[in-house]
Amino acid sequence: MSPTGRFITFEGIDGAGKTTHLDALEQAWRQAGHEVVRTREPGGTPLAEKLRGLFLHDAMDPLTEALLVFAGRRDHLQQVIEPALARGAWVLCDRFTDATFAYQGGGRGFDLNVLGTLEHWVQAGRQPDLTLLFDLPPAVAAARLSAARQPDRFEAQDQAFFERVRATYLARRAAQPERFVLIDAARSPADVAEQIRLAMVERGLA
Repeated sequence: MSPTGRFITFEGIDGAGKTTHLDALEQAWRQAGHEVVRTREPGGTPLAEKLRGLFLHDAMDPLTEALLVFAGRRDHLQQVIEPALARGAWVLCDRFTDATFAYQGGGRGFDLNVLGTLEHWVQAGRQPDLTLLFDLPPAVAAARLSAARQPDRFEAQDQAFFERVRATYLARRAAQPERFVLIDAARSPADVAEQIRLAMVERGLA
């Protein structure tokens, strides 16, 4: 765990239903008296939000995608995440570096070693204390998304892309099991909420 604050990330393919549960956890932590910083990636600072717009809507190759997202992440860490943790805040982030490995590495097929180098340069060892991985079959996620909103250029990818994304997320979890908790996102919202509650209790974060 971080020596002062706590850094928790939510991960998973598009359509896995993270937002509702992010809202609930943020509210629970605030009611418990914690200072909560709710943020997201790509994004989280004015500069990173500008880069997010380019990232989500402009065509580019995987290396450019990776460089943009890590540039935004550097600013996000310096301006928001590290200062919040240093003052003892609990940071709740919708996606972080695992998403870059899953989408650019797995989905796009970009070199994982290059992503690892960028991760080392940008993060200087900073990793989440806990990552909740919302796992869902891509076909189910696609059906949920189609009923919810107009997809961006990542959400519009085919099912094979999301199968690769999901597989890479699961590989990240297998490599770092102490950091991840796998959430079965195919279950009912109440069941998902209970999985999260148990994870928080087990990690002393309830």
